[in-house]
Amino acid sequence: MPKWTQADYQHMQRALELARRGEGYVEPNPMVGCLLVKAGRVVGEGYHRKFGKPHAEVNALRAAGSKAKGATCYVTLEPCAHFGKTPPCADALIEAGIKRVMVAARDPNPLVAGRGIKKLRAAGVHVDLGLMKKEAERLIAPFRSFHIEKRPFITLKWAQSIDGKIATHTGDSKWITSRAARQQAHRLRARVDAILVGSGTVLADDPELTARLAKPKRIATRVVLDSRLRTPPTSKLVMSAAAWPVLIATTDAAPARKRRLLERAGCEVHVLPSRRGKISLPALLALLHERGCTNLMVEGGSAVLSAFWDAGLVDRAEIYVAPRLVGGNRSLSALCGQGVAKIADMRPIRRSAVQSCGPDLWYTLEF
Repeated sequence: MPKWTQADYQHMQRALELARRGEGYVEPNPMVGCLLVKAGRVVGEGYHRKFGKPHAEVNALRAAGSKAKGATCYVTLEPCAHFGKTPPCADALIEAGIKRVMVAARDPNPLVAGRGIKKLRAAGVHVDLGLMKKEAERLIAPFRSFHIEKRPFITLKWAQSIDGKIATHTGDSKWITSRAARQQAHRLRARVDAILVGSGTVLADDPELTARLAKPKRIATRVVLDSRLRTPPTSKLVMSAAAWPVLIATTDAAPARKRRLLERAGCEVHVLPSRRGKISLPALLALLHERGCTNLMVEGGSAVLSAFWDAGLVDRAEIYVAPRLVGGNRSLSALCGQGVAKIADMRPIRRSAVQSCGPDLWYTLEF
């Protein structure tokens, strides 16, 4: 087991911090950060800034210039060894004369998957693997889902009262949480590839599903599960389809006339397999994967959130809790599906965090 120094941890921590700057800009590539250190001094640093642009290692090498020769490279993900949008980073490190590479996590992409490390070692570069591995793997979790599970990384998001209600018995839900919480939720929207709701939410709330209260890092496709094509042509989603993409997933039971109407308005309509009138979630996720979707945020309503939860298709939950009480046994809860039979059957939470968001609390749960 390698013995890493405190300085090693500090340098890799800095590389992780750099990597996070690429969030929302690099997908479907992973966030990656890199630090070059020589004689105890940082001589170059970089991160993957944008999809299709130079990777973290190349940016760090450019910053270091001739000082890179003989340096140690701290990188959050195994350097690539294949030609993609850019040349192999392993080759660039070898050519620059890097003597040692500290890799946090192995690349899950089958095109790399150990080949970068193998190439570096074959060239005489000393490679250590595993420094701050858990932190690095958490950083690339969406990238791993995309390549290993062949689906987007799925986040459920909802706002609720402290007694667990997302709407009153009449369906009213605006606004349970504060503007501060809504602003933070929009920041989440601003960095994902797709935002999904059911047709019931479209009919009840007429949402826009845009990041109006934040600066978008990417433009998310608005996705609607609508087995009968109930989405009104006059809805905000359809009316804005020319500016922000809308994808409506439906079944072969939906009227062809409604499909043509929505398509003329600029929406994409996809007929997917279904069972008992419910759209196949695996088929939907396969479609999104084909489109290069790395991060999917599911916003509701209750039936849709529950469908993903009961199917075990949840990687993270972002929950905003207001210190307010709704009450009522007919008020809506976020997860009202089948649920577990026993407390012991509850899905374990790998990581949780809570922070204040105005008067509300914001919980992040990772599964």
